[in-house]
Amino acid sequence: MLAAYQHEGSGLAPLGPDRDLSQAHWIDLFGPDAEETARVEAFGIGVPSLEDMEEIEISNRLHREGDCQVMTVMLPGRDEKGRQFSAPVTFLLTPERLVTVRHHAPRPFDTFPTRADRSSAGTDTPVRIFLGLVEEIIARQADLLEATGRVLDRVAGEVYGDEANDVEGLRLALRDVGQQGELTAKVRLALFTMERMLSTFITWNATMKARDPQIGTLAKAQMRDINALEVHLDFLNSRVALATDATLGMINLDENAVVRTLSVVAALFLPPTLIASIYGMNFAHMPELDEPYAYFIALGAMVASAAGTWIWFKAKGWL
Repeated sequence: MLAAYQHEGSGLAPLGPDRDLSQAHWIDLFGPDAEETARVEAFGIGVPSLEDMEEIEISNRLHREGDCQVMTVMLPGRDEKGRQFSAPVTFLLTPERLVTVRHHAPRPFDTFPTRADRSSAGTDTPVRIFLGLVEEIIARQADLLEATGRVLDRVAGEVYGDEANDVEGLRLALRDVGQQGELTAKVRLALFTMERMLSTFITWNATMKARDPQIGTLAKAQMRDINALEVHLDFLNSRVALATDATLGMINLDENAVVRTLSVVAALFLPPTLIASIYGMNFAHMPELDEPYAYFIALGAMVASAAGTWIWFKAKGWL
């Protein structure tokens, strides 16, 4: 799918399908087919394939092809079933336009076109559109971390709260914590690759300061935002680890209580079982067998031994 936008006022306006694509300042390729790729490559811009975008070498992810700056980052997004996963997104930045290539749906690519007029970078040039989109992506990572913090707050209330939780509830809480741990890992990867991209971008565009002095300032401000998010991410990761350990501890305590109860119940039957075993032996001379009340005496001894065991456990606080 191909979406094209041009600078209009202080924001971006979509180009209709009948408009000339050369008027676009930003072209967004989402899972492009051969025809859409050819339309963009007609401007002399090489559109990378998904296999090229997935290469991990820096020389493949950050390089220049003539006057085109090729920058690839890993961003979290959702698949068709709504599940979070990370995939590469490539920015192709030229003096005339910005082209983005992606094969999944990070939310900033849906929200930025309608919010571009509020971007601190503006939309006057493709470079500023690029920085505005990066700003939106950073804000999205901050939103994801805030959502993780809310989930951890809820789990902490469930695990550390006064109300008892059953094992199934604790297992669900552990699943939620694990999912947030996976999400923070994806956000960390996004922040790391974006930090490296911005560092390279600043180096490449050092000479642009003469034409637009704010470019370097905006990029460095975004670098500081990323650094602040990385600090907050470390804090959340420590909370994830603590919540995981606490939840596992609560599950173990609950399971140990069940095992202890079963052990006590088994111990209650040990003395009666011993008595029954003694009188179940087939010896020829057992004096008690001739007593008229031997049966009731044996039953009484069994009940008394079980009751005595129960009282002893109760006194120890094991029940």
